[in-house]
Amino acid sequence: MGDPSGFLKHGRELPQRRPVPVRLRDWKEVYEPFAAEDLRTQASRCMDCGIPFCNDGCPLGNLIPDWNDLIYRDQWHAAIERLHATNNFPEFTGRLCPAPCEAACVLGINSDAVTIKQVEVSIIDRAWEEDWVQPVLADRSSGKSVAVVGSGPAGLAAAQQLTRAGHSVTVFERDDRPGGLLRYGIPEFKMEKRVLDRRLAQMRAEGTQFACNVDVGAGLSVEELRARFDAVVLATGATVPRDLDVPGRALQGIHQAMEYLPPANRVAAGELAESPISAHGKRVVIIGGGDTGADCLGTAHRQGAASVHQFEIMPRPPDSRAETTPWPTWPLMFRTSSAHEEGGERVFAVNTASFLDDGHGAVRALSAHQVEVTTVDGRPRFERVEGTDFELPCELVLLALGFSGPERSLPSALGVTLTARGTVARDKDGATDVDGVFVCGDAGRGQSLIVWAIAEGRSCAAAVDRWLSGSTLLPRPLALS
Repeated sequence: MGDPSGFLKHGRELPQRRPVPVRLRDWKEVYEPFAAEDLRTQASRCMDCGIPFCNDGCPLGNLIPDWNDLIYRDQWHAAIERLHATNNFPEFTGRLCPAPCEAACVLGINSDAVTIKQVEVSIIDRAWEEDWVQPVLADRSSGKSVAVVGSGPAGLAAAQQLTRAGHSVTVFERDDRPGGLLRYGIPEFKMEKRVLDRRLAQMRAEGTQFACNVDVGAGLSVEELRARFDAVVLATGATVPRDLDVPGRALQGIHQAMEYLPPANRVAAGELAESPISAHGKRVVIIGGGDTGADCLGTAHRQGAASVHQFEIMPRPPDSRAETTPWPTWPLMFRTSSAHEEGGERVFAVNTASFLDDGHGAVRALSAHQVEVTTVDGRPRFERVEGTDFELPCELVLLALGFSGPERSLPSALGVTLTARGTVARDKDGATDVDGVFVCGDAGRGQSLIVWAIAEGRSCAAAVDRWLSGSTLLPRPLALS
C-alpha cells in the first residue's frame, strides 16, 4: 500500500452534513464537499491485508484495496477503471449502499473501518467531473434482442452489460420515467436525480432503449413480448408491501410508504405542485425502523410535520457491534441516519394494536403497547408487556414494513414457478424454468440491498449472453458464482 502505517497515524473521517436548519429548507443531498487531500488521507488507512475481507463483504467483489491505493497515489483515472471493472453504478452504491464492505474491513476488528464508501463515491463523482465516463460501445452486433422488464438497479445493470455485449436491449418501465425506486422511492436528499439521469444518458448513448409507460402483461401482452424478443429478464423488484392487519387500518390518513414517497419525489423534481399526501402541520407516526422508514422521516421533516414518531418492534440495538454479529458479518448496532439527526422520536420495542377513528373516517390516534422479544425455533416472538398500553395522537400514519416479494401477475402470465416465499424461482444463473426467461434482483432474491441488485443484474447478463451466444466474456460477481 502507499502508506503501510496510514491506519496508525490517521483516524476515520467523513464529510460533514449540512446544518439541519439549512438542509431542511431544500431537497439537496445532505453532505458537504470532502477535500481531495482529506480523501487521500482516508485512503491511506487501507492496510496491506493478507486477505482483504472487504472484497468478500462486497457482493460485487469490488477491488477496494486497489482503488484505495490508487487514490493515495493520486491516480484517479486508473481508480475509476478499477471501480467500473466490477460496478456499473458506483455513484448509486456510493450514496445508497449500507457498505457491508466496511463491516468486513480488517481494520474494523479493533478500530474504525476504512471509509470505503466515501472513497468510492468520490472516485465516480470526480470521473463525471473530468468527463472520463463515456459510452462503452459494443464491438459488434449479435443480432439478438433482449427485453428487460423493470428499470431499477438490477434491470439497469443487466441492460447495460447486455448492450455492451452487442445485444439489442429494450428496458420496459411502467412508470413515466426510468429508474424504479432510484427515481421515485429514494428521496432527493439521499440521491439527487441528476445522478441517475446522467447515467441513463450514457446508457442511451450506448444503445439501450427505454420504453416507459408500458405495463408488461397488461398494455403489452406476454405473447407479444416473447414474440419480439429472444430473451426476457424479469427485474421488477419486490414491490408488494407488507401491511398491518389491525383494527382501523382502512381509516383515511394511513398509507404505505410507497404511496407517500413517489409524489414527494415528483414535487422535488418539479413534476407536481404539491403532494396529495403531505405531512405539513400533521402529527406523523412511521411504523417501521428501516431505511424506508428513514426516507419517510426525512421527507416528513421537509414537508413541515408538526411531530414525527418512528416505531420499531425490535428493541434498541447496542451502540457497538453486538456479540451475536461478530466481524466480518454485518453488525447489529444502533445507527443514526441523516434523517434521524434532523428530529423526531424513535420508539423501540413497541407494537401497534389498532388505529382510532376521529368520527369522520380518518385516523386520530393509534393504540400501542410495549413488547418483549423472545426467540422460538430461531425466530423472534413478541410478547405484550402488561400495563404498557398507550395512545398516540396522529393524523398521518406511514407503513414502512418492507416488501414481501414481486407482484404475481406477470410471473404467472409468463408461466414461471414461484417459491414458497413468493419470489421467482431460478437457478444460480438466474434462469427460470421457462426457456429464455431470466430473473434478477429483488424479484428473485426478495427484498435486499442495492449492491446485491447490481451484482445480480451483472450475473444475470452473463447468463443471458451465454444462453444467446453459446459463451460469454461478461464478468460474473464471485459472490454469485
